[in-house]
Amino acid sequence: MSYQLYKMIQEGEHLHQDFKFCVNDSKKIARSLVAFANTDGGRLLLGVKDNGKITGVRTDEEFYMIESAATIYSKPPVKFSTRQWLAEGKTVLEIQVEPSKKKPHYAKDETGKWISYLRVNDENYVAHKIQVNVWKNSKRPLHFTLSEIEKALISYLSENHSVTLSKFIRLAHISRGKGEEILTNLVTLDMVTITTTNDGTTFSLNKTHFEKIAQLK
Repeated sequence: MSYQLYKMIQEGEHLHQDFKFCVNDSKKIARSLVAFANTDGGRLLLGVKDNGKITGVRTDEEFYMIESAATIYSKPPVKFSTRQWLAEGKTVLEIQVEPSKKKPHYAKDETGKWISYLRVNDENYVAHKIQVNVWKNSKRPLHFTLSEIEKALISYLSENHSVTLSKFIRLAHISRGKGEEILTNLVTLDMVTITTTNDGTTFSLNKTHFEKIAQLK
C-alpha cells in the first residue's frame, strides 16, 4: 500500500500534485483546492514536505481544516475525496479534487476578499480577470462578428508571439474594459490562448484553431 504512496511522492510537485507539510491555515489550503478545481484537478498530499520527506499528520484535525477550506473559504464549495496512507509509522492524508464544472471557484484571502486561482505546472497563480471571464462565458453560447480591431489583433499575433492586455489596449487605442471584452471573446472562441507565468499573463494566437478552419475550407 505504501509503495503507491512512495511512487506518487517520487513524482514531485506538478500540475496535478501538491505537497503540504501540515495544514495550519484553511485559507491557504483553499487556494490549492480552488486552483485544482479551476484547472485540471489534482491531489494534495498532507504530511509530506516539499522535498518529499514524510512527516505525517493527525488526520482528524487535518480533515477538519480541509473541510473548512473547501466549504467556508471556497466559493462555490469545492468537492473533494480523501484517502489515508500509512508509511514509516506515519499517516499521509490524500485530498483528491476533480476538475469542476462550476468554474470559476474563489478562495477567501486574509482580508476577506474572494480571489480566483488556477494551477500552472507546480504553482498556484491568481487567475487573470480575462480567464475568470472566459470561465463564466463557457456556460453560455457566444456568437459575434470580428471587427476591424479583432482582425488587426489576429494579424498582429500572426507576426508576433504574444501580447499583454496593456500592450493590446495601447496598440488598439481602446479602453481597458473594451480590451478585456475582446480578448475574453477570442479566448472563449479558442482563437487566442491565454498563458500565465511568473512574468504575468500573455495572449497568443491559437494556430491550431486556424489550421482546422483552413482544412475545412
